[in-house]
Amino acid sequence: MKRLNAVWLLCFALLLAYGCAKPVAKCTTPEDNPPHHYLRGMELLEQGKIGDAEAKFERALYCDAEYSPAHSGLAMVNADKAKGQKEPGYRQTDTDKAMDHLKHAKKLANTAEDEFAYHVAGLRVYTALKTKNWLDDAEDHFKDAMKLKVDERKLIYYEGREAAPYFMGVAYLEAREFQKARDKFSETLNMKREGKWNEKADKGWKRVDKIVRAMGGITLGDVGKEIAVKEYVNRGDMAALLADELKIDKLFAGRIPVKSEIDKLKAEFTPADMLNHQFKEEALIMMKWGIRGLEPIYDQTTKAYLFKPDQAVTRKEFALVLEDILVKLTGDEKISTAYFGQERSPFPDVPATAPWYNAVMNVTTRGLMEPELSGEFRINDPVDGAEAILAIRVLRQRMNIY
Repeated sequence: MKRLNAVWLLCFALLLAYGCAKPVAKCTTPEDNPPHHYLRGMELLEQGKIGDAEAKFERALYCDAEYSPAHSGLAMVNADKAKGQKEPGYRQTDTDKAMDHLKHAKKLANTAEDEFAYHVAGLRVYTALKTKNWLDDAEDHFKDAMKLKVDERKLIYYEGREAAPYFMGVAYLEAREFQKARDKFSETLNMKREGKWNEKADKGWKRVDKIVRAMGGITLGDVGKEIAVKEYVNRGDMAALLADELKIDKLFAGRIPVKSEIDKLKAEFTPADMLNHQFKEEALIMMKWGIRGLEPIYDQTTKAYLFKPDQAVTRKEFALVLEDILVKLTGDEKISTAYFGQERSPFPDVPATAPWYNAVMNVTTRGLMEPELSGEFRINDPVDGAEAILAIRVLRQRMNIY
């Protein structure tokens, strides 16, 4: 009996010792730790490698199931997935996952730095998802992030508090609140002379400043506002911009005194790639008036003339478009040959013999487009939205169009 009791006491002692022992670490090598995986995940997220980023955040949670920043990272991963989902059910599933990870990030945040990562993640998640009242929610996260007293040396990825106003600037840009976006990018630059977010904020400030200048004195419709923020304008966008903002159809029709002649004008055909396109009518208006630079293009694969609405408009093509509009509005055909025969070009990348040389000269001498400080016109670069809007604003002023 005594021996049996001794055995039970030994078993009890062993169980007690096992229960009090520290849990065995899952990740033991120096580089296999939550902060490392979180940092790498954020870098991959910045590069657009969503799947790889997700794996890194998951690894961080495997090493430490209560690591708040990893949940912040996964919230952004799922928000990005939801943003790309076209099927409502899948989008809602990813949205729910993003929100769930945000809740965990908030609950598990043990330091001011963890809270900062959570609030910036919240700001970015709402910007990506654009749920109801999303901008108000993003602003709340921004304000809460800026109230925190953080040790910037411990902000593993963000490195400085100025990350918050930078991403708030991105949110305002997405919301088409251009003045507020410019102010936030400026705030980012003013917070620190040199920092991780300075280059991005400087680029953002210049972009938004150009948009603000372009929109000065011009009231844009919904199409114009959407195009204003685009990094490049495609042929479909350009057709919509000219039709909606410059009222090309009405403007040109006003130059023809006989109504019967106007009624005869129409596009010769509807390109196959525009049959179900959202800007079909606008493209047909460009074809109706024969806008140079936006003509249908022969496609070798289909052996047919297509409008190619998704193809970016280059600066040389935009110069041709603007020149043709000038010719049609003024009725002065000499504009299209005014600079032929010149021996020297003021632009190193535009020979005087180039087919678009005359157009480039017309738009630059009239202030519709500007070359670089280096003197180059950048003929093959795509036209961005702000530049297109700015050109239309100047054209309106030059031609007294309202």
